[in-house]
Amino acid sequence: MSYIVVDVESDGPIQGIYSMVCFGAVVVEPSLSKTFYGQTKPISNIWVPEALAISGFSREEHLTFDDPKKVMTEFKIWIEGNSKGKPILISDNNQYDSSWINWYFYTYLGSNPFGYSSRRITDLWSGYNNDMYAKWKYFRKTRHTHDPVDDAKGNAEAILEMKKRGLKINLI
Repeated sequence: MSYIVVDVESDGPIQGIYSMVCFGAVVVEPSLSKTFYGQTKPISNIWVPEALAISGFSREEHLTFDDPKKVMTEFKIWIEGNSKGKPILISDNNQYDSSWINWYFYTYLGSNPFGYSSRRITDLWSGYNNDMYAKWKYFRKTRHTHDPVDDAKGNAEAILEMKKRGLKINLI
């Protein structure tokens, strides 16, 4: 089983109305060298300027990004080539990141290689510590920049640190 940290940037709060702008993924393993980056063009004319601004792209730039079906196909191929066994999506904000990826996979490819389940980093660490308020973000080495590959890498670094501190997680 492979854990893949995913981070998404979008131009609004929900899928189907707003658009995913870009996303990054990192396989959780010591080198953190297996990464993916995708940029998807808008699926509608509805967008929130403040939400898009977080990604660092203008609307004009966003309009030039790749077709979502092409990007999700490339991501699926990358997942298949970089994971062993069932891939597990893991993220900082699971409700957000996982829901965007799930919606785009089902909308453009008809299935999601991650299946129906995913994991939230905070829940792993909170459960391990028996503390609903356990902090973990200081384990990141890569600065959180809203570049989705940087953010995914920082979160993967935190998971590797958690493993060093005793979290039982089998990594490839």
